[in-house]
Amino acid sequence: GPIIMVQIENEYGSYGDDKVYLHHLVKIARGHLGYDIILYTTDGGLRESLEKGTIRGDAVFSAVDFTTGDDPWPCFHLQKEFNAPGKSPPLSAEFYTGWLTHWGENMAKTGADFTAAALENILMGNGSVVLYMAHGGTNFGFYNGANAAADGSDYKPDLTSYDYDAPIQESGDVDNTKFKALRRVINKYSRLSLPSVPSNNEKIGYGRIQLQKTAFLFDILNITSHTGMAESENPISMESAGQMSGFLLYVSEYAAKDNGNILSIPKVHDRAQVFILCPSKDDARRPTYMGTIERWSNKPVDLPYTDCPSSIWLLILVENMGHVNYGLSMFDKKGILSSVYLDGEILHGWKTFRVPFQNLGDKLKANPIIRTAYSNIITSAAQRSLKTSSKKAPKEPAFYAGCFTVNNLSQLKDTFISFRGWGKGIAFVNEFNIGRYWPSFGPQCNLYVPAPILHPGENVVVLFELESPGPGLAVNSVGRPDFKCGSSSSTVRQL
Repeated sequence: GPIIMVQIENEYGSYGDDKVYLHHLVKIARGHLGYDIILYTTDGGLRESLEKGTIRGDAVFSAVDFTTGDDPWPCFHLQKEFNAPGKSPPLSAEFYTGWLTHWGENMAKTGADFTAAALENILMGNGSVVLYMAHGGTNFGFYNGANAAADGSDYKPDLTSYDYDAPIQESGDVDNTKFKALRRVINKYSRLSLPSVPSNNEKIGYGRIQLQKTAFLFDILNITSHTGMAESENPISMESAGQMSGFLLYVSEYAAKDNGNILSIPKVHDRAQVFILCPSKDDARRPTYMGTIERWSNKPVDLPYTDCPSSIWLLILVENMGHVNYGLSMFDKKGILSSVYLDGEILHGWKTFRVPFQNLGDKLKANPIIRTAYSNIITSAAQRSLKTSSKKAPKEPAFYAGCFTVNNLSQLKDTFISFRGWGKGIAFVNEFNIGRYWPSFGPQCNLYVPAPILHPGENVVVLFELESPGPGLAVNSVGRPDFKCGSSSSTVRQL
């Protein structure tokens, strides 16, 4: 078939040292793929990394990677030591054309001429590269990764966009200086003529999309019911609840003190919104937002005195912002991973509700409560005439839904949805999870919507907004990306 090389591990020498494990991967690969393909590993161009991450001999080829712009040839000479004699063509298995961006940062950019010069330095010596990335694309659904220090601190989740400042941009566009500069270098050292350059994909803005609030999350979950709920003495992790992405709602009870209470959670992965509710008061049926505890800052939350005849319900909604995908902290469990303390005392007795939503390809695995509710939301959005609510929405997680029309097949084009003015959440278009938005933190303002997600007629947009809906309860379909939210403002803290 078309597969000629398969990588059995990636930069394993940076965080592991287990040859039995590596040989086991080789055995699995050979069992499925046979002996006609080349197996290889990739490690940073340091002796220690290569010692740990490679298998010497000629059974597995050892490739290297290194920072773009560094002198590649010392790394290639070192690479030869870890391959059989005469079987070590210099290969940069990750030639970085750009870099990724985390929430709260400015978009990563690398110069076209700088990148092209680094590429030429390899090709002119008959070296080879794999462009990482040639096309970064999009972290649709909950598939964005994250980075963190070895001890799990300094957590930084990736944007929904994985544009990467790559030569082929997120939406597939190639009419840019970096694509042209790299193409010139490749053409110079290629023995074959290069194929013609395709045109950019057409894009369109479908305009304003009016939404309306369709449901509060806590009403859908029905926290008074035992359906879909687990009970435990202490909080359980998201993985222990049988869930790998999305959200988890923790519910407990406490007695209010005259001078209020202080809530602290030593270890939360990754972002917890705190609410309280007096269930015995007829005039206080909506939970009240108290504050947010974030993994990267982790500050206690003050719970003011609440006049309540019964115990107060404590609701903590924890969001999985993305798993760490590199380094010693990759074993990255999610949810509340420690005891919860109220005025320094451990709070016991927890109910846990799973809120996975659907990830890409996960429709049948989603929580049936959420699945049913979401189906009702999109049905009502497609059928009713939407009107803007004049009431100020409480700071409570809720669903907002609306429609826009594509008149015919010729109008089916790529688009972007702008979330300027909204808080934080996830968005679905025609039940496809297009990812997280967080314009208040930035830098990404717009989410990419490829044309194949759309269809002629009514197209349904559903937002799960965690904090504050935008003015007029509307979003906009526009014809371009926008990465100038949040971080460009001096009022937004960097991660």
